[in-house]
Amino acid sequence: VQLQASGGGLVQAGGSLRLSCAASGVTFSNRIMGWFRQSPGREREFVARISWSGRSTDYTDSVKGRFTISRDDAKDTVYLQMNSLKPEDTAVYYCAASLRAYDSRQVSDFASWGQGTLVTVSS
Repeated sequence: VQLQASGGGLVQAGGSLRLSCAASGVTFSNRIMGWFRQSPGREREFVARISWSGRSTDYTDSVKGRFTISRDDAKDTVYLQMNSLKPEDTAVYYCAASLRAYDSRQVSDFASWGQGTLVTVSS
């Protein structure tokens, strides 16, 4: 399984970015997909998750109403639309895939990981 994340960059507070994660070597349509982030000195934390069907999503409280996770199975790609960005959103963002993380936010329940893309939000 290979996951390739892209779309990070430098943005001012209040701005928007859309992250993409393209999958290969896997049956994407039966994978639960997630986004996590990690900032210096902190553990990797859950951001969002989308079910294999796309009908169920989950977000950490700090991004609810600002971030939207979606998937396009025709393109084997998952997205994270990030609006109203804040300096505290600055981190390396990772996409991840799982066959079993139905309602999990745990790093350990996601078996496959992308390389990460850096998001920097300036104040």
